[in-house]
Amino acid sequence: MKIHISILFIFLFILGSAQATDQKDTFVKDNFTKKEFYIPMRDGVKLFTSVYIPKDISNKNKYPFLMQRTCYSIAPYGENEYRAKLGPNQYLMKDKYIFVFQDVRGRYMSEGTFTNMTPQVDRKTKKDIDESTDTYDTIEWLLKNIKDNNGKAGQYGTSYPGFYTAVGILAQHPALVASSPQAPISDFWNDDFLHNGRFMLGYFRTFPVFGIQKTKPENKAWYMDTFVKQTSEDGLKFYRDMGTLKDGYEKYYKNNFFMTEIMNHPNYDEYWQKRNLLPYLKNVNHAVMTVGGWFDAEDLSGPLNIYKTIEKTSPKAKNTIVMGPFSHGAWAQEQGKHFHNQIYFGDSIATYYQKNIETKFFNHYLKGNTKEDAGLPEALMYDTGAKEWKEFASYPPKNAQKINFYLTDGTLKNSAGQGFSEYYSDPNNPVLSSDNLKDFNGFTPKNYMSEDQRFAVGRPDVLTFTTDVLTEDISFAGEIMAKLNIASSSSDADFAVKLIDVYPEDFKPKEKKDGVIYPNYHQMVRSEIMPARFRNSREKGEALVPNQKTAVNFRLQDVVHTFKKGHKIQIQISSTWWPLFAINPQKFMDNPNFATKEDYTKAFIKVYNDSSIEVEVLK
Repeated sequence: MKIHISILFIFLFILGSAQATDQKDTFVKDNFTKKEFYIPMRDGVKLFTSVYIPKDISNKNKYPFLMQRTCYSIAPYGENEYRAKLGPNQYLMKDKYIFVFQDVRGRYMSEGTFTNMTPQVDRKTKKDIDESTDTYDTIEWLLKNIKDNNGKAGQYGTSYPGFYTAVGILAQHPALVASSPQAPISDFWNDDFLHNGRFMLGYFRTFPVFGIQKTKPENKAWYMDTFVKQTSEDGLKFYRDMGTLKDGYEKYYKNNFFMTEIMNHPNYDEYWQKRNLLPYLKNVNHAVMTVGGWFDAEDLSGPLNIYKTIEKTSPKAKNTIVMGPFSHGAWAQEQGKHFHNQIYFGDSIATYYQKNIETKFFNHYLKGNTKEDAGLPEALMYDTGAKEWKEFASYPPKNAQKINFYLTDGTLKNSAGQGFSEYYSDPNNPVLSSDNLKDFNGFTPKNYMSEDQRFAVGRPDVLTFTTDVLTEDISFAGEIMAKLNIASSSSDADFAVKLIDVYPEDFKPKEKKDGVIYPNYHQMVRSEIMPARFRNSREKGEALVPNQKTAVNFRLQDVVHTFKKGHKIQIQISSTWWPLFAINPQKFMDNPNFATKEDYTKAFIKVYNDSSIEVEVLK
């Protein structure tokens, strides 16, 4: 089957570097011996595991374990077939560890049944298992069966492997001394496929990866023939032709178990509650370094929430967070001059992180004195406006002050006004999430997180509120709350809110991409969507009373961004954001995932002038 090259590239990036060693680079084969094992879990299921053991290991030269568990394949398979790279970066590879890679339950060569974001269980018998018990059992087996290890284990992973790392923290194995969940899922209701329960349609092409069970051991992807074929370079055409979410599900994914689960669980019920890792993150007693990207379109909330939860529940943990100007997992690959989409952020940023932060973290805790602190910042956060790293002793910073920007007659003011702004929302003519039509063919969304938003300004279904030109720098650092007071002529509505940095009209960037008009650029800094149905409870949707003033409050996720002197701060609000997110029919339904075109309801929506955006500003 032919897959569009951009989809294939992103797919291979997700799977990681699993190719056989390049003939020109024989470091791994020269320095490691590869062994493959089926490691038994407590319920008898065996998990396929590759172990790369340094050739100079001995009783006098012992090494720790550094492990990644993944659902994305640990290829190449075969003890004579070697990976080109080991570990999260080249510096750790050359420092040498016992590198361990494992296919999780139900994936590729491992036994068992695959479950998306496997729920934690109450362990009443030896056969009660989850991903944390599999982590524990794997470490225990490695300690007993791989000679000359130093008795310490660490784990890492990005994206789904980031979830396996985060849940592996709960194993609480005494040998596990360092964990680095990177771009991890923390709560499936707010990561990846859903944002506050609204389905992320931009993920539509990924479902073959997660929703097709294998029937036998597989050393290659068994689901490739279920991918949706590209129909045009204009990726928007596919979504226009698809119709509603219900139409797309019935046409492409009726036999996909994961898509079926999502479609049938529109509320935060037991299915989603079991897939929230955060309530279980208690009594963490080892070193944790959580890593994320400010422009991660897939898992931005996961790293922030995992760090904050451990900070609250586990005072004994050596808890660190790193947030850089990265898209999903982009800290793993150096690109030299670092751009996200069209915006330049500096040089060699990934190398700085890998060499000075990640390598230092693992080397200290796995090869040094585990009881001592590694000397890393509590919070290393990249300021995406000032374009520089900032260190904080706590996060959110204690010296940040809450300030409200009120949404008043097209402006952002420091006090509430009277009256309201109004727009007309038509689900049949939705606000686009991007004007880059090729991007809609992508495997997962990426560029929109910092994209120029000028294409949305002036639409009758988009409200825009903008400050005057700033006379001094203002730095946001911490959480953002949208506190909207709305009224709609319909019984339901979504609210998409964007925080935007408007560049000066004479702006000249340090580095630029050809063809981009940077003066007056409207760079999106942060955004989020909220279904009004969940304004009071996400467990059960609640209809709006038409034309009644109603509060809809929600978090936009965090930001560390300095709006520079000469720039302007802008907020955009709409009720459609398509095809990034599935369309709300604007008619209250028990399950809006199965809305038809006949359910689509046009609405006049008011945003009152006492609505505000609450931010944390550094003083």
